[in-house]
Amino acid sequence: MTKATSCGGVVIFRGKILLLYKNYRNKYEGWVLPKGTVEAGEEFKETALREVKEETGVDASIVKYVGKSQYSFNTSQDVVMKEVHWYLMMSDSYFSKPQREEYFVDSGYYKYHEAYHLLKFTNERQILEKAYSEYIEFKKSNLWGRKKYY
Repeated sequence: MTKATSCGGVVIFRGKILLLYKNYRNKYEGWVLPKGTVEAGEEFKETALREVKEETGVDASIVKYVGKSQYSFNTSQDVVMKEVHWYLMMSDSYFSKPQREEYFVDSGYYKYHEAYHLLKFTNERQILEKAYSEYIEFKKSNLWGRKKYY
């Protein structure tokens, strides 16, 4: 068994959530949140911001850590146990550009209920729920849009 660690973001702009559509040779298809593997010497926050930028072209800023998800999958050689650390993030524009090299063919911002139903994986829907409720709390407290949160 191999262990792997990734980090990603629930990126929100004007109440909408950034999603990516992946189509890998028509075998793997679906909407996902941006995330990727931690590189040597990198902090989780740095990984999350870098991966969001690489996969979507979005310059996001971290608002708050929202938790982790865990899952496993099989490769031809091994079983991989994956842990993903998630951050609530803010963007300052609707711009996004999917990273073609990673087989992302579309990206965009969606209303919460659309995003929730579009997401392929249950664990990402759970993270979206948690992150969005945090976002609503920031909005109620009139804190969303301030530059420092933590």
